[in-house]
Amino acid sequence: MTAIQDLEQNPIVRKLREWSAQAVAEATVFRGELTVVVPRERLRHVAEFLRGDPELQFTLLADITATDRFPLEPRFELNYHLVSLAGHERLRVKVRVAASEPVADSVTTVWPTADWHEREIFDLFGVRFEGHPDLRRILMPEDWEGHPLRKDYPTEGFL
Repeated sequence: MTAIQDLEQNPIVRKLREWSAQAVAEATVFRGELTVVVPRERLRHVAEFLRGDPELQFTLLADITATDRFPLEPRFELNYHLVSLAGHERLRVKVRVAASEPVADSVTTVWPTADWHEREIFDLFGVRFEGHPDLRRILMPEDWEGHPLRKDYPTEGFL
């Protein structure tokens, strides 16, 4: 059996695929942690499933991080680090977002702790979160131009 076939037998991947064939675009394991790549348009539904499923119970959103892969497309990657306290499992959910439309669904209705994480990513990378209750800058001043963690942001600021 190949590594890909083994990964398809992973209980989390199998359960997600049984729930929705489009839920997982790809799955990988790195240093013992499972990552599932979810299509951007399925993010909120997958999040609701992962939290609400009685067997999985990913009730804790530990962190959301972003990566600017410029000049690659899709440019941005959002990484959601989830923990199932009941199942003693960790899961990384990755969503890729294009530079032409840097928008993803907010998961604040699923995990309220996403609030400030999403605001930070919006502030520093410029990715907007559709449905966020209060999407505004959190670190930079309101009149700041641009998003300083983008790879194409000038290191000396705009002149």
